[in-house]
Amino acid sequence: MTKQDIVNTISEQTGLDKAVVLTTIEAFMATVKDALIEKKENVYLRGFGSFILKRRAQKTARNITQNTTMIIAEHNIPAFKPAKIFFEGVKAGK
Repeated sequence: MTKQDIVNTISEQTGLDKAVVLTTIEAFMATVKDALIEKKENVYLRGFGSFILKRRAQKTARNITQNTTMIIAEHNIPAFKPAKIFFEGVKAGK
């Protein structure tokens, strides 16, 4: 499902104009990105899930083409953790 499919579905369900729905979805995504990137805050959506930052520790990696080792610095990666009810629904196929 693409963003446009989501916009069409929400527009049909609510009767709102597609432009309004698209603007709302883009504002939501911008808010989540801003919270994760700028503010380093997790975003919790009860009943749906959480957008969280996971910390990856520093590690040593190997470049096999040049036969050298390199240090990969610790860094954050974004992740999504579904809510229990959402996870169980997908697991059960409902």
